[in-house]
Amino acid sequence: MHFSIPDTQELNEGNGSTFIGYNIHINGVFHCTVRYKQLHNLNEQLKKEFGNDIVPCFPPKKILPLTSGQLEERRALLEKYIQTVGQDSKLVSSELLSGFLRSAQQETACQEKQDINLDIYTMTNYPIKIRACTYDRTEYVLWKALKQINLPHEYVQYFSLYLIKVGSNGDVTVIRKLLDLESPYLTQQIIRTATRIVIRKGSWDKNYDSELMTDPVAMNLLYLQTMFEVENGWIITNRENKMQLDKIKSRLAKKEYIEFAQKLKYYGFMQFCPCYCDYPQAQTKVLVAIGDEELSLRILKPGNVVTEGLFKVTRMRCWRIVATNNKHTYPENESYSNNVSNNSALELSFEYLMSKDNLQWITITSEQAILMSVCLQSLVDELLIKKNGTKKIEPVRNHGKWTYMKRDGSCQLISSENSGLSHSDDLEGQSETNFQEPFSIKKLQEKFSSVSFKSGREFIENHAFEGIGDEDL
Repeated sequence: MHFSIPDTQELNEGNGSTFIGYNIHINGVFHCTVRYKQLHNLNEQLKKEFGNDIVPCFPPKKILPLTSGQLEERRALLEKYIQTVGQDSKLVSSELLSGFLRSAQQETACQEKQDINLDIYTMTNYPIKIRACTYDRTEYVLWKALKQINLPHEYVQYFSLYLIKVGSNGDVTVIRKLLDLESPYLTQQIIRTATRIVIRKGSWDKNYDSELMTDPVAMNLLYLQTMFEVENGWIITNRENKMQLDKIKSRLAKKEYIEFAQKLKYYGFMQFCPCYCDYPQAQTKVLVAIGDEELSLRILKPGNVVTEGLFKVTRMRCWRIVATNNKHTYPENESYSNNVSNNSALELSFEYLMSKDNLQWITITSEQAILMSVCLQSLVDELLIKKNGTKKIEPVRNHGKWTYMKRDGSCQLISSENSGLSHSDDLEGQSETNFQEPFSIKKLQEKFSSVSFKSGREFIENHAFEGIGDEDL
């Protein structure tokens, strides 16, 4: 998971005074704005739950008001702190952290908790209409949608919710995978561009498809996704393949259609928009696809000539994300969330074992670089689960009285239920202080920022790399 705090805001407290808010981005998208004292309160609860040895050091308090230099130092230290938390499997999967981030998103959105009609789509644009709460977490929204179409509970774990964007020409771009630390509805509102919430298979291994095809509802979801990927060129077909698939489709032989498509190139891959890579040379235009334990680079040459380079995930020693955030000035009366798609150049770099004792860094420049990294991480996680025979890490549900400190200093219980904040659990009552919208931007930092790192190093280690021997080369 990729956390960053690229900039800060000066917020009006409503009584003439101001304070600094830190803008937290998760997987490349603005998520919430929090105060230092809110993160400090979270840190104290994490230490109480997990101990001082696991929780990273938190930036110290300052007695006097911060200078601009001290403010930038605190922003960088808070970013390092939240990034380190995000790379610890115990901390990042805890209900305490998820509940805090959901609550912070709700407070930042300043939207009333209410029931709404929400459309969740299949990849073929078929709407599944559900009744949901604006604060409902991703896991619950997914469960509601799949329950609506009568999918048995044991198959829910194989599917996930994604945000997609459909271009004017009909091209579909996957923006991000939705996480359980957010509300899908609120995330859509924050992004403020036309998006759809869709259901896609969340696993990579084709072997899971055999189990899905034993249930008619699960098989239908898999069939609709496969049909979309064939018709949109995500799965490569020649004329003969396409004619055969069309014949199978006309007979409504869904299982046969899926099994035929499984033999074709890029079945089960995530496809990305055209971007640039420094391999085999600088500014090479490529199409990236991830799946089947590999990253594929299709190199686009003049005359529609395409050559392919394949990079096995198990030969990537590590990878990293680098974001260049360009300085931008916002109008005084325009809110930050209107501008979350600021001018940023994202790079995914991975160190690859080209041959024995020969490691080489390869860099891809793409707006979807963080999604690529998330896909690589989930591929590695699935590989390790298969290798070690272990189960997926389940969120540690909250059995304690954890609290979310609001910006005004009052506290509410973090609910482990579906809707995050529970207004009936208000511990100190509502403050009379009102936060005035819209917020104003004080300063955006122009800098290079590593979006994710582990143990103080600016890269993500690939634990699946450790098992490579000479026979794998």
